[in-house]
Amino acid sequence: MCGIAGWVAFDSDLTRQQSVLDAMTDTMALRGPDDSGTFLRTHAALGHRRLAIIDLPGGAQPMSVSTPAGDVGLVYTGEAYNYRELRDQLRALGHSFRTDSDTEVVLHAYLQWGESVVDHLNGMYAFAIWDQREEKLVMIRDRMGIKPFYYYPTPDGVLFGSEPKAILANPLARKAVDFDGVRELFAMVKAPRSSLWKGMYEVQPGTLIRLDRNGIHERTYWRLETGEHTDSTEKSVERVRDLLTDIVDRQLISDVPRCVLLSGGLDSSAITGLAAASLARQGEQLRTFSVDFLHQEQNFVSDGIRDTPDSPYAREVAALVESAHQDVMLNSADLLDLSVRRAVITARDMPGLGDMDLSLYLLFKAIREQSTVALSGESADEVFGGYPWFHDERAVNAGTFPWMAFTTADDARWDVLSPELRERLDIDSYIADQYAAACAEVEHLPGESEAERRMREVCYLHLTRFVRILLDRKDRVSMAVGLEVRVPFCDHRLIEYVYNTPWPLKTFDGREKSLLRHATKHVLPQSVVDRVKSGYPLTQDPTYATNLQQLSKEILSETNSPLFDLIDRTWMQQLVAQDPMRMDPATRASLDRAIDIYTWLDLYRPELDLA
Repeated sequence: MCGIAGWVAFDSDLTRQQSVLDAMTDTMALRGPDDSGTFLRTHAALGHRRLAIIDLPGGAQPMSVSTPAGDVGLVYTGEAYNYRELRDQLRALGHSFRTDSDTEVVLHAYLQWGESVVDHLNGMYAFAIWDQREEKLVMIRDRMGIKPFYYYPTPDGVLFGSEPKAILANPLARKAVDFDGVRELFAMVKAPRSSLWKGMYEVQPGTLIRLDRNGIHERTYWRLETGEHTDSTEKSVERVRDLLTDIVDRQLISDVPRCVLLSGGLDSSAITGLAAASLARQGEQLRTFSVDFLHQEQNFVSDGIRDTPDSPYAREVAALVESAHQDVMLNSADLLDLSVRRAVITARDMPGLGDMDLSLYLLFKAIREQSTVALSGESADEVFGGYPWFHDERAVNAGTFPWMAFTTADDARWDVLSPELRERLDIDSYIADQYAAACAEVEHLPGESEAERRMREVCYLHLTRFVRILLDRKDRVSMAVGLEVRVPFCDHRLIEYVYNTPWPLKTFDGREKSLLRHATKHVLPQSVVDRVKSGYPLTQDPTYATNLQQLSKEILSETNSPLFDLIDRTWMQQLVAQDPMRMDPATRASLDRAIDIYTWLDLYRPELDLA
């Protein structure tokens, strides 16, 4: 796992731009604290920061191969979990290798198969190849978008990077946010290609982009496809079990210490059980980590999304699999440290999710002191249908993104916006357009019932929109402390298989995530098998809300804060006047996010192009 940056300019000599390339590359230092390097040719400049995971002495980048027709250079971030099989295959085809790294395998796979390399990879990755033989840049992102990748077209080429900050370090990039960017700030729909920043785009998951002297050409090499599922319930459970066992085995490959993020929920506990069994076969003990808040287990109050505290379940799983377990205990003072908020927003290049991001960052920071790789249960809810709104008829049939119908009140959700901006943004129409476009992408089987058609759409929305929000959050916050987080539930083989299982099969025992529960119950305590879905933990300490109100008062005292170009001052004044003991989680989250926006504006000073 690393950070990449680069610049291609067909009308310029980039060998004179070493300082600019260094500035772009240096913004990725937290993603790659172990090493750095650059590759400069007349029309191509590639930069790399390395987090060493596999072949610590031999995997330095950029990596290149000289051919009679010109050099081929690669900057790569992520992991190819099948690199050993690919290396054997390539050796049989005549290739030789100087290192044991997956990077060199990917480079030789490109030399062998060209752009069809995408059909041979299993993993999470974002990489760019400058092919001097054809004077072209090839940019490739993994199928699910686990690894971030952005690009910014210029008059004679392109800028690119793992994160927007790498691109914004180049003087050619304009640090501006327009109406669509602001809409994305508030709408939570993850519009395809949107980056928040004007003129900058995401490389879409499952997409290859080629840049040559004729311009930018985009090709989708993978997408969710609909197919008939013919396996029985028993065979489906068996297939999910076999896939997950293979996936976890592959994703434990590492030359540095690794662990599992364990919450005590079904998803993370399943990964923990499978990983512990895999390592036990090698004579190793698994290390696990959980997050909790001081005194919260003893004083826990159910809020409708979180019915039970996580810690008792996490301890029970750890005891069952005999992992070396550690609880990372946080308190409100940790979350209220403004340097932590600033670090998180800098990592994400945008406002985040308040204390949900802050606690995640602090958890990852603590884990990084002992491990460099962590496996996560992220994305199981999207794959197997675990969120409560999957099972809420009103949310499912609301004619919009189900997570929005379940969690927001239509009459009040845009009160946070300044009245003038609220009218000009017309976010409701933006959401409706994005929703219609997403649903239009879904392929249906002939003869599907209306109910099955709708649940296929709901699953598709989560796997192509909602999950990308959470994957970006996970990557950016973890890489800010140099921790590689792997997501076994995002293996494309598992997603392709489960996506096409009918909804009654996904819920065959009358519960959410039936397939996952039955496929992994052999490695779980019964309490976790029976546990109801519980959301990511939040602090319930009222002093956190009190401090948010105090910060808001300080912001309100500023006469010309740019925050109030976006946020309604009266709305914030009303929240400041509330009793913090009676503030509900949704209201607190809105105030928390407003402070994130204020911090982002202060850190980035973006040009708000809202004329």
